[in-house]
Amino acid sequence: MRTIFFILQKEFLQIFRNKSMLPIIFVVPVVQLLVLAFATNYEIRNLSIDIVDHDGGNWSQQLKGKLLSSGYFTLNRQTTDKAAFDDLEANTADLILTIPRHFERDLVRGNEAKVQLLVNAINGSKAGLAAGYAQSILGDFNRRIRMEWLALDEDDAPSHFDTSFRYWFNPGLNYKFFMVPGILVVLVTLIGAFLSGMNIVKEKEMGTIEQLNVTPIRKFHFIIGKLLPFWIIALFELAFGLMVGKLVFNLPFAGSLGWIFLFAAVYLLVMLGLGLLISTFTETQQQAMFITWFFLIICILMSGLFTPIESMPGWAQHITQFNPVAYFVKVIRMVMLKGSGWVDIRQYLFIMIAFAAVLNAVAVWNYRKTA
Repeated sequence: MRTIFFILQKEFLQIFRNKSMLPIIFVVPVVQLLVLAFATNYEIRNLSIDIVDHDGGNWSQQLKGKLLSSGYFTLNRQTTDKAAFDDLEANTADLILTIPRHFERDLVRGNEAKVQLLVNAINGSKAGLAAGYAQSILGDFNRRIRMEWLALDEDDAPSHFDTSFRYWFNPGLNYKFFMVPGILVVLVTLIGAFLSGMNIVKEKEMGTIEQLNVTPIRKFHFIIGKLLPFWIIALFELAFGLMVGKLVFNLPFAGSLGWIFLFAAVYLLVMLGLGLLISTFTETQQQAMFITWFFLIICILMSGLFTPIESMPGWAQHITQFNPVAYFVKVIRMVMLKGSGWVDIRQYLFIMIAFAAVLNAVAVWNYRKTA
């Protein structure tokens, strides 16, 4: 323990003397948290729309007003068919609403009228949301006409039912409550895997690892002394990030923070083991950085942070069972938003312990073999 203590003291001194590493540890994560929390917004507003109105009647004006007052659409211009299609091709319009001639007459006489909706689908997600917003508004407009403006009685009106619903765990549908915990996982992951692996490889680059190998310091003393500082720093970053999340975004803490830190402590052992394993195969910090980034970008994108795991193909869902980032993202959201406890997270905690044991065992074995 005395040897480990001196190595820790040396590592912390080295970290705090490194002027380039301090901003990476303390400034960059906060900036990323603040920027990404506002940038990763699943709600799309101010969609640009061209309207082609061949009718010009009162009800077509009512339809346009309802569409533009929703807050989701802004009028690019009211124009002709050809000019509107040119806007769609030039990406100045996201969708086109075409109201045909005799729109109002067909509603009154035939009790039916059709409109055309063209959507720019280069961005599939954006197009799906735009079409969904527009169809919902058109459907509401249609019900209002049939029940109020056409004054249908109960016998002539279409069948309908009332639905009451409630959003659980995030009643206000605040996307920041969903995204910020996941972003905190990414920041902790980067510190655990990136910095720890690069710190060990730095000893190789400088040639000091050979000097350490001929000293009485044992390998496990060296490994623990090298990795433990980043385990402590990452937990500090998590605590600081949660504090910023509470003060800036008013994050809910439905569950106990103790479960989050317990899971994070084990999760960081996995990330430190990954950093150690990569350091055994690389000779320069640049190599370690690129290899670590290769694995982490896949783990982050397939973690359910940005897209639901359930929407992935079957083979991808099987891969996520071996993705530690996915488990931490799920657990931190469960604890913070649902108030989950030991019974809910113990399965994931045991899986993480198994990951940590296997990954660190392989990393230490390979390090002893090659160092």
